[in-house]
Amino acid sequence: MEDLDPFAPHFKPTARRPLLGMTVLVVEDSRYASEALRLMCLHGGARIRRADCLRSARRHLQVYRPSVVVIDLGLPDGSGLELIEEMDRACPRVAAILAVSGNDQQHHLAITAGADAFLAKPIETVGVFQQAIVQSLPRDQVFSGPKAISMQQVSPDPMALRDDMTHIANLLEDDPAGPVLDYVAQFLSSLARLSHDKAMASEAADLAEARAKGRMNQAKVARLAGMVHERMQEHVAI
Repeated sequence: MEDLDPFAPHFKPTARRPLLGMTVLVVEDSRYASEALRLMCLHGGARIRRADCLRSARRHLQVYRPSVVVIDLGLPDGSGLELIEEMDRACPRVAAILAVSGNDQQHHLAITAGADAFLAKPIETVGVFQQAIVQSLPRDQVFSGPKAISMQQVSPDPMALRDDMTHIANLLEDDPAGPVLDYVAQFLSSLARLSHDKAMASEAADLAEARAKGRMNQAKVARLAGMVHERMQEHVAI
């Protein structure tokens, strides 16, 4: 069903608020990244719903049909490409499907799977995000007049970043197996980009490289876990 209240006014997009009247489903496991996308949606006038995994997203979509779906490709229970393929085949199809990833090399895979657009993380400016959505929507659903591209940046709540670090710390403490470490590497790599944490980005890249070469050792995992705990303490102080 449509995610519309029949008794609520139906707003139309404007030059200043190009997403007015739309509902965006964000499928993203990072709370910090989700908070950034939430702020960008609000600036454009859209409402937002969030799912943190494939299972949750599918549950949402059984209940309502959003205007736009933004799907992270690295999710804890599988690849976002699976969901993109499912949604591209659905009838009726959601008006716009966007893929996001910290791995630029997944651009082609996302478009092949059925995404209307691909955005590389970090997505930091409101205008870039809104423009990607508007350009993916049918012409009759967008504001037809001239539009200014906002270069405004958003500042997600630091507590959301701490929540993400806590999530990863818990995974690393539970005797992680190979697939868990692969997930940790991609999650932290993406998070480090968005939070401009070069040291964490480097450590996450080292973990991914070690996993790819089969050279994983407990000392490397322990060093990464220590860095994660340091970040958690830093944000407690904030």
